[in-house]
Amino acid sequence: QVRVVESGGGSVIAGDSLRLSCTVSGRIFRIHHVGWFRQAPGKEREFVAAIRSNSDTTYVSDSMKGRFTISSISKDDTGSTVYLQMDNLKPEDTAVYYCAAGPISTISLLTSRAYSYWGQGTQVTVSS
Repeated sequence: QVRVVESGGGSVIAGDSLRLSCTVSGRIFRIHHVGWFRQAPGKEREFVAAIRSNSDTTYVSDSMKGRFTISSISKDDTGSTVYLQMDNLKPEDTAVYYCAAGPISTISLLTSRAYSYWGQGTQVTVSS
């Protein structure tokens, strides 16, 4: 079993920074990649960033490049933490941010279908 837990959300003012944390625990040997998605009210869930566990190769949505950074720290064989650093936040970044983990797959990491395990989400609110 794999457990995914996010933390670090909150309410900030435009221009501020936040760092979200995602702890992946359990049978992480199954995990090939970890990603962040977000969903704003009335909108579809969208890809934010992802990282491959074995190579630390990262992917960031074009619309967020330069402001969002994903990184990871592998603690041990039973757990690791992935961070999403968000700088220069804008009101349009307001959304529930979800962390997800997935096994090796031929499906693009930029799509939610590549992920099997999801966290409960953490709210990020950016006011102008």
